[in-house]
Amino acid sequence: MSSIELSSGPIGYQDTGGNGPVLVFGHGVPMDGAQWRKVVPLLDGYRCILPTLPLGGHLRPMEPGADLSHRGVARLLGEFIERLGLDDVTLVLNDWGGGQFLVLEEQGRRVARMVLVACEAFDNYPPGPAKALAAVCRIPGGLRLLTQLMRIPAVRSHPKGYGGMSRRGLPDEIVKGWFAPATRNKDIRRDFAKFATSAPDRETLLDWSRQLSGFDRPVLVVWATEDPLMPREHGPRLADLYPKGQLVEITDSSTLVPEDQPEKLAAVVKDFLRRTGADPSTGAPSEGG
Repeated sequence: MSSIELSSGPIGYQDTGGNGPVLVFGHGVPMDGAQWRKVVPLLDGYRCILPTLPLGGHLRPMEPGADLSHRGVARLLGEFIERLGLDDVTLVLNDWGGGQFLVLEEQGRRVARMVLVACEAFDNYPPGPAKALAAVCRIPGGLRLLTQLMRIPAVRSHPKGYGGMSRRGLPDEIVKGWFAPATRNKDIRRDFAKFATSAPDRETLLDWSRQLSGFDRPVLVVWATEDPLMPREHGPRLADLYPKGQLVEITDSSTLVPEDQPEKLAAVVKDFLRRTGADPSTGAPSEGG
């Protein structure tokens, strides 16, 4: 894994390399690029870049004063894109939806299109069942206790927790690895708690959402029909929010569509990219949509 030092601290990332159109992938809490391990190999011809954002699964802590709010992490993602000299970027998100707020920042000019896969939207930060995590993080010592509990396989796979994010079931070693950094390092736990408790009030979230309608570039919204975290009605509502938004629903999937339906997801993403100017086989832009 490569690493780059940003203003708030180090960001590790994976980069498949190549000269194809650039896709930058976000991830959930406290996940990392392993969330996309089934999808990236299906995206031949694309340069896929997977930063590990400071959402709790990162290996090295941020600076103590780092802004790890949703907007703060979105700006950090923008700084990452800028520092790597990336343009015409396709931003791909799943679970964590705060990456959308990057397009409200100056660095958002580098984002040419977005793919929003079963992610937080509108006032659903954090999703209902995940509000308990934020509550735990507000209690002194609460997150440390949680990370210790997550060492128990039955807790990691519980259907009311991370086990419910996939209809196929998440590999136990993957989930264990996501929680390992916060289990070992108190400064990672500090970052984790800072982010997990950062969501603003409902009115602020809805105001930010209204501002997103100014993003006039193509947006693909991919929604899971059996998702307990992201309301079904948010899919079409999110697609309608963006002037060039379009909706695809995928059945037999929970929140982690890259886990449950990687082939279907890769197919709809590639179709969207080809139709909106990111076709690796031609290298020439097509008509955006």
